[in-house]
Amino acid sequence: MSRHAALALGVAIVSTAALLIRWAIDAGASPLAIAAARLALAAAVVVPLALMRRRAELAALRPSDWLIAALSGALLAVHFATWIASLQFTSVASSVALVTTNPLWVGLASWWLLRESPSRKTLQGIALAAFGTALIIVSDLAQPDATIASVRRPMLGNMLALAGAMAISGYLLVGRRLNLKLSLLAYIAIVYGAAAVVMNLMASAAGQGIDRIPAAAWLPIALMALGPQLLGHTLINAALRRLSATYVALAILGEPVGSAILAWLLLGESVAPLQLAGFAALLAGIAVAATGERSR
Repeated sequence: MSRHAALALGVAIVSTAALLIRWAIDAGASPLAIAAARLALAAAVVVPLALMRRRAELAALRPSDWLIAALSGALLAVHFATWIASLQFTSVASSVALVTTNPLWVGLASWWLLRESPSRKTLQGIALAAFGTALIIVSDLAQPDATIASVRRPMLGNMLALAGAMAISGYLLVGRRLNLKLSLLAYIAIVYGAAAVVMNLMASAAGQGIDRIPAAAWLPIALMALGPQLLGHTLINAALRRLSATYVALAILGEPVGSAILAWLLLGESVAPLQLAGFAALLAGIAVAATGERSR
């Protein structure tokens, strides 16, 4: 499988996350508990596997490497905590579109921190993606009846999703150095493990520990850990090894399209013409950026 195909598959799998989260919330699980359980289940799979197959590699890590891993994991935990909470207050389309605005932040930070100057086509792709995201948000706010979120507070939901975008941007940038240094299994084991520890501490402190999750919510959470987390995010991490952080972040903008389609089919959330225009702009932005990435 090519690096671009692997990234596309990862984004497609991750697109199911919002639907599974909404089902878990409807089943009575709290946002922090969902995030904590998702990461704990994923870590329970990859950490023992890494200890069996990559023990020497992990033992050779320097203290600074562990610090980077802890920071990366903490940022991933914050991303899930804020984004999952946003789905209580706004529509799936608006939440996922906002949380995937990270190319706007990654593109600027990559130039400053990683010295990766975006190509002209990458910048054009970012502009198209930003325009498409704006159309989706405007459309959602103009249609108060288009969402079935448990509490209709779109501004709060949008701010939480935006905070999630900033956190995942930091995760992509901080973790990339370590990702290039380690094998993929060793990398995801320490990052997912760190994220699981941080997220479970946050959930317990807020009184939303995984012990409070209703039995009916465990199925969508388990599917979330297996699909979007273990398969989807791992494929995206693998793509980071051979593609620029800006392009990977931009490709993730395909997630709102898949999420909105699933929400329309299975949750009854309507898709307005303005939203469709936004999705078209998002896909166009990804295509333009992909051309620029291959030319580099």
